[in-house]
Amino acid sequence: MADRIRISLPIVVEGKYDKSTVLSIFDTAVITLGGFGVFNSKEKQSLLRKVAKDGIIILTDPDGAGKQIRSFLNGIIPKDKIYNLYVPKVRGKEKRKTKPSKEGLLGVEGMGREELIRVLSPFVCENVKDIKKRANTSEMITKVDFYSDKLTGFNNSSLRRDELAAYFELPSGMSANALIEALNIITDKAGYREAVSALFVGAE
Repeated sequence: MADRIRISLPIVVEGKYDKSTVLSIFDTAVITLGGFGVFNSKEKQSLLRKVAKDGIIILTDPDGAGKQIRSFLNGIIPKDKIYNLYVPKVRGKEKRKTKPSKEGLLGVEGMGREELIRVLSPFVCENVKDIKKRANTSEMITKVDFYSDKLTGFNNSSLRRDELAAYFELPSGMSANALIEALNIITDKAGYREAVSALFVGAE
């Protein structure tokens, strides 16, 4: 088995099979939620707050249930301690299952090694300093950028956000704030500008 890649922060996933997949690739702490069980588990919620003291990565499935769980976690853990990462929406069925999930999408456990490495690459130990560096410079993407590029505040803004999200292999349907947060983890202002230019310049 290939050497595991060291990740700088703990990762939160929905279940034990997600955990097994992540740990087969990465060397870090992985916390399982037990799906919706976290909603009623005060002990698990307390653990998450403690573990998140230096930051925590949330990596849920790309379906409706995963979105609900992510939203709940974003409400109980301080926002400045959370890094929301997203696996792409890929249709399929995990090998251990007899039939696809309700929405027919692969979860974290069904993602391939290269896909998970791509998603988590900003938090590989030698890369994490780039995020901290951007946070202290003018390289952060802001709501002003989104408004200037008609990604918020206009009739077709949600469609434009979906196009931008697809460019970076992020899920569709993201709010402006959620997309800005995700982009600031995986790219910088120059990467954002390149994407906007490729997608929208000349297409107005």
